[in-house]
Amino acid sequence: MHKIGMAIRELHRSENQLAGDLLRMSDRHRTDHEVYHLARDLARWSQQHVTDLARVGRDYGLRMDEQVRDESGLLGSVEQRTAELLGRRRQPGLLLIADLRHLYRNASGVSLDWEVLAQGAQAIRDRQLLGLAQRCHPQTLRQARWANAKLKETSAQVLVS
Repeated sequence: MHKIGMAIRELHRSENQLAGDLLRMSDRHRTDHEVYHLARDLARWSQQHVTDLARVGRDYGLRMDEQVRDESGLLGSVEQRTAELLGRRRQPGLLLIADLRHLYRNASGVSLDWEVLAQGAQAIRDRQLLGLAQRCHPQTLRQARWANAKLKETSAQVLVS
């Protein structure tokens, strides 16, 4: 496999993971409307990135799924019910901090993957691939910034209360 193909495949995998993380976070913190809605909005970016990477991957002989793996099903229902039950206790704040830390680390890793792919695309002069990286990378940075900002806001509230 071409090394660029390996980078595309890894980014496809990590974007898939990030989309799933955001959707699970949304389901788990359903009672926090900002987290619920914003995490779903941010997951749509990763879902689109998965689709775009699958399409551009064909140029490198890759066959990847254009859809994000849906792992919500039964687990999502259980998490939703758990979130509703925990919504009346203090514990959800600590759970949100843990989820935001995880999300920030994953989004930062995806950001690095985009940087690696952009450098490779530039080196082989693949304008389509470079354009994709230039379009998607800022959205990934936005996902990481949101997680970081929300973590700062939430940590103060949870740890002092």
